[in-house]
Amino acid sequence: MRLRTLTLAAASGAALLAAGLLPAHASATVSPRSAQEGTVSAADLLAKVTSCSQISNGKYRTDEETSATVPVCGKNGAVFWKADMDIDCDGQRTTNCNEDRDPWYQNDTAFHQSDGKPLKAETLPYVVVPSSSSIWNYSGAGIQGGGVVAVVYNNKVEYAVVGDTGPTQIIGEASYATANALGIDPDPETGGADSGVTYILFKNSKVSPIESHSAAVTLGDQLAKQFIAAN
Repeated sequence: MRLRTLTLAAASGAALLAAGLLPAHASATVSPRSAQEGTVSAADLLAKVTSCSQISNGKYRTDEETSATVPVCGKNGAVFWKADMDIDCDGQRTTNCNEDRDPWYQNDTAFHQSDGKPLKAETLPYVVVPSSSSIWNYSGAGIQGGGVVAVVYNNKVEYAVVGDTGPTQIIGEASYATANALGIDPDPETGGADSGVTYILFKNSKVSPIESHSAAVTLGDQLAKQFIAAN
């Protein structure tokens, strides 16, 4: 939930250092890192999103300074977009997500854990959707807090949940943990990826509890298989 004016630095060698060093499933304090979650490959998912049937009324910018070039596209059972990745570090304060590390830090997220607390960006893979506007209303498209998202980058698949909302005209943002798992520099101020990230959001899905990454992977794998079969 932020308005960024930062143009991301190119993700270079630092991004490579973040790649797969820890187990795939997160504990309360460790971010998931995995080259492949579930059984559906990045290539199989990307093969189904090569063309766009635009469902948004307009297009989104990826940053404050860029022009609006990113549509929201519709598929059977899902919506998707292809964009960059800005790093969301909002929610509960942790070692790497706090006001000292993140100039845009906010101590809340749009959707909350089962205990009512904000999400933990550092440990929970989640995706930010644009707040509802005349461009697109995510809830009208069957997308809700806790919905499952397959995030594809550099031939890797990471399952995440819809965890926060962002500016009405900007798209392409995910949590520290999402970036970390995909080998993207998760630094909230200087990290991220300039392009090449595909977000596939499965309609009418919901992980319960929202903070369970293992539940997101299990449901995500099931929905990814259905998505492949239906498109």
